[in-house]
Amino acid sequence: MEVDFGGGTELVGTNTGHANALVAEALTARAIPELADYTAVRREVRYGQNSRIDFLLERDGTPPCYLEIKNVHLMRQPGVAEFPDCVTARGARHLEELAAMVRQGARAIMLVIQIGSAERFAPARNIDPQYGAALDRARVMGVEALAWKCAVSASGIEIAAPVPIVD
Repeated sequence: MEVDFGGGTELVGTNTGHANALVAEALTARAIPELADYTAVRREVRYGQNSRIDFLLERDGTPPCYLEIKNVHLMRQPGVAEFPDCVTARGARHLEELAAMVRQGARAIMLVIQIGSAERFAPARNIDPQYGAALDRARVMGVEALAWKCAVSASGIEIAAPVPIVD
C-alpha cells in the first residue's frame, strides 16, 4: 500500500500475513543476529493459556525462545513507526503469555516490522494505554523487544535493518 506520511509517499507492508513470512525468511537466512544461533524453528505452536506463538525457536542446551511477530504499519510522525494502530486486548494478552514463559525459564521476544522509512519504533500509548502498560510489564519481566524496518518496493519486501525502540 502506498501511504503519504507528510513528506511524500512510500510503500508500506500492510498485509499482516506477510510479516510472519518475512521473519521466516530472515530466520532461515540467519539475518537477525539475536536469533541466528537457533537450529530449529516451529510455527504456530500452542502455548500458555490458549495462545499460539508465531515461532518457537530451539537449540540443544538452551531454553526455547518464543517469538511473537507484530506487523507495524502506522507512522504518524516521520521516522517513528508505532504499534498498535487500534485497541488490542489480544496483543496485551500475548505479552502476558510471553512474560509467563520467561517466568518458566524460556526466552521471549516480540519483533515488530514493516515500514522502510522507520528510524525508530515507539508504542502507540495514546491509542491503547493498556497495551503500552502490558508492554512495559512484559519488558520488566524479561520479554525482549526488537524492531526491524523493511525495504519495501514494488517488487518485494525484505527485512533491512534494526531500529531503536523508544518510549
